[in-house]
Amino acid sequence: MTTELYKKYRPRKLSQIMGQPQAVAALEVMVQENRVPHTLLLSGPSGTGKTTIARILRKYLGCSKVDFTEVNCSDLTGIDTVRDIRRRVGQAPLNGTSRIWLIDEAHKITDAAQNAMLKLLEDTPDHVWFILATTNPDKLLRTVRSRCTEISLNSLNSAALEAIIHRVATKENVTLSKAVMEKLIQTADGNGRKALVILDQIRGLPEQDQLDAIVPDKAQTQAIEIFLAIIRREKWSKVAAILREVEDEPERIRRLILACARTSLLKGGRNANQAFLVIEIFGDNFFYSGAAGLAAACYDAVRSTK
Repeated sequence: MTTELYKKYRPRKLSQIMGQPQAVAALEVMVQENRVPHTLLLSGPSGTGKTTIARILRKYLGCSKVDFTEVNCSDLTGIDTVRDIRRRVGQAPLNGTSRIWLIDEAHKITDAAQNAMLKLLEDTPDHVWFILATTNPDKLLRTVRSRCTEISLNSLNSAALEAIIHRVATKENVTLSKAVMEKLIQTADGNGRKALVILDQIRGLPEQDQLDAIVPDKAQTQAIEIFLAIIRREKWSKVAAILREVEDEPERIRRLILACARTSLLKGGRNANQAFLVIEIFGDNFFYSGAAGLAAACYDAVRSTK
């Protein structure tokens, strides 16, 4: 059975994680000094290594696979999940020296369930570690975040994505032209896992077929449409119509618009001034303001380019 590339080349050590130097450095010190916090919060965009880090820490902490429990909060969000953990948390490891709960997509847990977790996070048994992973830490209760040591991960920059893609393509004897590499990096949008999933899909195809197969997702298309509408000085009604169709996280749309603006700015030309203006207006994240912040930033950009 063929293993997907993102699984086959998943880092097995902290030193193998690319594009997250600050996070890796902090975690390596914790491991070397034997002081990994019992409540750890890994935050950052999708595909940046949160689950991978948790699985690597499992080995460092002497936790067997059977004692490593992954809870996907996209499916389980309520207080019953927390009660089940509370019931099992005092049990000794079945094989190894520790037990770990990876709480994935932790921001989707209800407020009641988060409140029920507080005592677990504050009085964690010596043999237990809780690792919370989230793409949206600001949706967690402040009382939950205050009980965790937070490690922030960033979207992978173009250099890190290119290094990952090049390494895997070389090992798999996949040839990529410069045009294919550039489109793959742009479409991956800072997501290492997505880059390797796309590489898996296009390997073995001729160059033009590779280019045709790399299709931006809906959010990327919408971000491009918004950016072009702004620099072309379109009417607000056109941008508003695009915004009404946006279903993705506003923060991701912001980053995609910034990527368009940076590319335009580096190319120079008559749109450079508008691109710089977009970078200024969209500089702050939308974790707190959400869709309202996205709409307000778009409105300010349209008004400022008139």
